[in-house]
Amino acid sequence: MEERPGQAPSAAEAQPSRRRLRLPRGLGALPISVWILLFFILPFGLVVWYSFGYKPGIYMTHANDVLSLDRYGEAASPAFFAIFVRTLKIAVTGTVLCLVIAFPMAYWMAVKLAPKWRGVVLALVLIPYWTNFLVRTIGWQISLSPTGFVSKLLQWANLTDGPLHVLYTSAAVQLGVVYNYLPLMILPLYVALERLDPKLLEASRDLGGTAWDTLCRITIPLSAPGVTAGMVLVFVPLMGDYITPTVLGGASGSMVGQMVAAQFQSAQNWALGAAMAVLLMMAIFGTSVVVGGVLKVLGRIVTATTSLKLPAKEPS
Repeated sequence: MEERPGQAPSAAEAQPSRRRLRLPRGLGALPISVWILLFFILPFGLVVWYSFGYKPGIYMTHANDVLSLDRYGEAASPAFFAIFVRTLKIAVTGTVLCLVIAFPMAYWMAVKLAPKWRGVVLALVLIPYWTNFLVRTIGWQISLSPTGFVSKLLQWANLTDGPLHVLYTSAAVQLGVVYNYLPLMILPLYVALERLDPKLLEASRDLGGTAWDTLCRITIPLSAPGVTAGMVLVFVPLMGDYITPTVLGGASGSMVGQMVAAQFQSAQNWALGAAMAVLLMMAIFGTSVVVGGVLKVLGRIVTATTSLKLPAKEPS
């Protein structure tokens, strides 16, 4: 197009041509892909390789002349299965207790509490994580001892006749894991509930919905991502917890993590320890899939059975 004398160029012609930098498709996923490869796939592959009988540093099989699946047969022993069932029970119970305790607390923080105080309360929730995991667990070991604070408090309140003997039991482990992992459930629930639009809750009340209807039809479905994230953050590390049962459980409260650690450390049977670790990870994955499916079905049932029945408005 010719430019006539005295006519200003258009805005499109005045701007210099710029070329957009086109990156190859999928390049944005490269960092996370490298991270998963280096810190998940490669370590897990090494553990699987060790479970066949290989021990690093000696370039030969450990306690066997050939690589085999024999260690998986040893790992599936009745003793391992009994401790695995106890671990699964503690992990599932601990996850459910964390969810039951964390949901009302996170709801109060995100919906009921004044915004200016939310940061303060959130900091109080995170205070335990300012200290070491082991130190916090040892604190509970002291408190739950027969001469500890909890025992003296119960005796002072006449709730027990003598010293409390709960230390080195499964109950002590259960209490310890709930305390240690509760913040990991509160944080994702708080984030999910904070994004909840207050107008939706108000609309539910205006349309005749009860508090239970609002909870089941609006609050819980919209907070489902936080519930799922919290359950994963609690259940997965809890299944492999080593410190809490060692400090609080003793022999009667042992978990799978202790058995795996014992094979790598004291027994020096890396193949058996790796086989136990592989079976544990497979069990965690399978349990997560089953629980996720059950929760999805239960969510549909609750939604179907608690549908809002709106009253007909009388003409004014």
